[in-house]
Formats: sequence, C-alpha cells, structure tokens
Amino acid sequence: MPTALITGVAGFIGSSLAASLLDRGYTVHGVDNLSTGYRHNLKDIRSDSAFSFAEIDIRDTAEIADAISGAKYVFHQAAVSSVPRSIDRPVTSTDVNCTGTATVLDEARKASVDTVVVASSSSIYGTGEGLPKVETMAEQPESPYALSKYYTEKLTLQFSQLYDISTVALRYFNVFGSNQDPNGEYAAVIPKFINRMINNKQPIIYGDGQQSRDFTHVDNVIRANVLAAEGDVSGEAFNIGTGSRITINQLVEKINSYMG
Repeated sequence: MPTALITGVAGFIGSSLAASLLDRGYTVHGVDNLSTGYRHNLKDIRSDSAFSFAEIDIRDTAEIADAISGAKYVFHQAAVSSVPRSIDRPVTSTDVNCTGTATVLDEARKASVDTVVVASSSSIYGTGEGLPKVETMAEQPESPYALSKYYTEKLTLQFSQLYDISTVALRYFNVFGSNQDPNGEYAAVIPKFINRMINNKQPIIYGDGQQSRDFTHVDNVIRANVLAAEGDVSGEAFNIGTGSRITINQLVEKINSYMG
C-alpha cells in the first residue's frame, strides 16, 4: 500500500484519518504544530510501526519538503479553523491557511506526489442562495476564515491545471466525531453541548434554536478523503455533508435521548 502524509494529524479529523489509513495498510507520516491538535489524539497509533509523527509548522518549507518526500498522497487537513477565531485573529488565519497551503502544494509538486486532497469548507458559500448548498452555487465567503478557505480551494484546483499533479478540494460541512475537542471558546457545538450535559450544565443556545446545520460524521469525511485520493477526480471540489439539516433544538433533543 502507498505512503501518505497527513498535515494536521493531531487534530480530530487528521487523527481519525490516520487511524483509518493505517487500517487500510498505508504507511502514514503525520505532521502538526500542535497549536490546536493534541498528542493524546495519536495515542492509539503512535506504537504502529507504519506511523511516524513530526512537530512541524506547514509554513516551514524545508521541514514540509522533508516530510513529503516519498509520499504518494498528501491529505492536507492542517488549518486555523473557526469563523469566530478568524474574526478575532484574521492575520493568523490568513497566514496559516493560505501561505501554509501554498507551501504544502508547492512541495508536493516538487516531490512528484500523485494526489493532494485539501480540506475546504462549506463556509465559502456564505448565507445566500438557500439550502441545501450544492457545488454549482456561487461562493460568497463572509469571514476571514471562509475567505482563506476560498483561496485554499482555488489554489488547490489551479495546481492541477498548471502542473502535473492531481488535486481535489473537499468542502466539509459541520463535522463531528471521536477526538473532537469540547473545550475552549471556539469548540464545535456537539462536543461542547455533550461536555456541558455530562457535567450537569444546560447547553447554551443562542436565539430560538431553530437555526439548522448539516452535521456530518467524521467517518463520512474519511471515506471522502480516501475516495478522492484513490479515484480519478482531479481538479474538482465536492461537498462533504449529508444534504440534510437538523436544528439546534433537535440536536439537544437527540443528545438528551442518547445520554438518557
């Protein structure tokens, strides 16, 4: 089986993807600067002889070049995520997401990588044109994070046009699953709600709770990454979601039901 590099491997999506690829027989190299990822997310795979980890910032050209060497596939998951965080820290979000992605793509090109799969975001659509979001809709990024992901995606697809490398962009919707951090002011809603309810605290709901999201389990995201890498879909962007919606009120009801 091939060798893959995963950036952002200590994040919840990256670590889940690493475990899945190892199960498929891949050799996996993972990098993360641990600004939002955690070493404990890798505890179940650190002992696997087919896995290696290096603490690297994706903007470090020399380190990324070394990490990519020998990889057939690159799964670029590393990013400064969260719309609110990007509004608070627009320079950091733009630098890491845009410069970091350009660095990863360029070093992948130089290393003759077969395919680079890049994590984009449903946030690039903005709030216009109704629901559900489909790939033919216009992109209307409404935050520094969304704008950085818009750039990330466009640069990724442009690389397949300019160079001899396959690239795919995956527009993640609201991903949830194992290893997702429940703490911090930028934590995602599902782990944050579960964490509060485990500790006998009410979840905090803004507005009337009727706002809806497309919540997508991380297993769907992993499958999409594998299909994108191993398939023949270069130069395309795909929505990775369920195509259905659930309100925040319904989410709380479901969590209550599952937790008893």
